[in-house]
Amino acid sequence: MNTSEVLSAKGVDLFYGETPAVRHADISLRRGEVAAITGQSGSGKSSLLYCLAGVLPVARGEVRFEGRALGELDDEALSALRRERFGFVFQYGELLPELTLEENAALPLRLAGQRKAEALAVAGEVLSRLGLSDLRQRRPSQVSGGQSQRIAVARALVHQPAVVFADEPTGSLDSANSTTVLDEFLSLARSQGTAVVLVTHDAQVASRADNRYTMRDGVLSVLDRESK
Repeated sequence: MNTSEVLSAKGVDLFYGETPAVRHADISLRRGEVAAITGQSGSGKSSLLYCLAGVLPVARGEVRFEGRALGELDDEALSALRRERFGFVFQYGELLPELTLEENAALPLRLAGQRKAEALAVAGEVLSRLGLSDLRQRRPSQVSGGQSQRIAVARALVHQPAVVFADEPTGSLDSANSTTVLDEFLSLARSQGTAVVLVTHDAQVASRADNRYTMRDGVLSVLDRESK
């Protein structure tokens, strides 16, 4: 694993109106590392994730990606960063229903300007690694929830991003599908050297991370950090 820091937050505060959502949070990730953030609903874990991804601007403190503060970037640069260097996995996949599964998986490459044939070829390789080659021409409505979520994982990793932000990626799945999706997700991410910020309420899911944090009332605490 490359041990260089890729993403960090120092003293991050976030407010919704006058209500604090994140309070002075510190966190850092290295390449290929998985960090899990657990906590009850409303604890601030998803809010912190979106601060780390540059979706929500922080009130105080700073988030840095590869040494550069996200607060220094304009909207266009932030959008490009999220499109080209970040990946996202959500609880319900959020696949586009009018596209085939292969086209959904290839979407980040197409948005980056890659030709359709080339993008589909790369997406096809990722789908093969996830055991989904025979489903590539189906649409989201034609496959199960577990299969849809595996396509969402493929889409998040197809462009080999530096960081993937996963918000309850197995929260809509049963235990068997949850295990399968998580195994494939973390194996592929680690093999690519992609760091993962994983928000989950499930202690079993969190136990698969290298480093574990917990949030309560917006306060982030280290639960378990792997020594390197």
